[in-house]
Amino acid sequence: MSENPVQALFHHFEQVTNFVQHHVSNFINHIQLSGPSGNASIEVPFLKATSVQPRDPVLKAKSSTPVTKEDLGRSTWTFLHTLAAQYPDNPTRQQKKDVKELVQILSRMYPCKECADHFKEVLRSNPVQAGSHAEFSQWLCHVHNVVNRSISKPIFPCERVDARWGKLDCEQNACEIIGSISIFGKIW
Repeated sequence: MSENPVQALFHHFEQVTNFVQHHVSNFINHIQLSGPSGNASIEVPFLKATSVQPRDPVLKAKSSTPVTKEDLGRSTWTFLHTLAAQYPDNPTRQQKKDVKELVQILSRMYPCKECADHFKEVLRSNPVQAGSHAEFSQWLCHVHNVVNRSISKPIFPCERVDARWGKLDCEQNACEIIGSISIFGKIW
């Protein structure tokens, strides 16, 4: 049975959390404070109290290297294309608003400042198109290709986007993006 996208997202967040916790733990375990003379060392035992080991074997193997800009980019594009593949044919107004906000937030909060600044420029020339699944998927493919051209990577033929990023195989529509429901005027 396939994971639904929310479970997969939480799994990835758990992996990232474990990765960060492991590195913070390693950093804390090796921290020493210099005394006033510059050569005296003071151990900081309270900082050594927590040792977190990653549960994911991939994280254990890669724990000595930080996430690269390229890995971050690949993961972000995978997330966005998977989201676009699940995006409804007839999205609600709230879904359209949410996906546009998500893309804007990414352009402001992306961990790579150079990438975020470039993405803002790309968005100024190519505003988010989210009127339907096809429109959003094609827009995302186009924008991804704009970024790829700028970093001398090959472009992807957008007519094949659904074949590459087709809908997740989920039982009983468990992967459908849940539309917002208005109850007593409040969006849930």
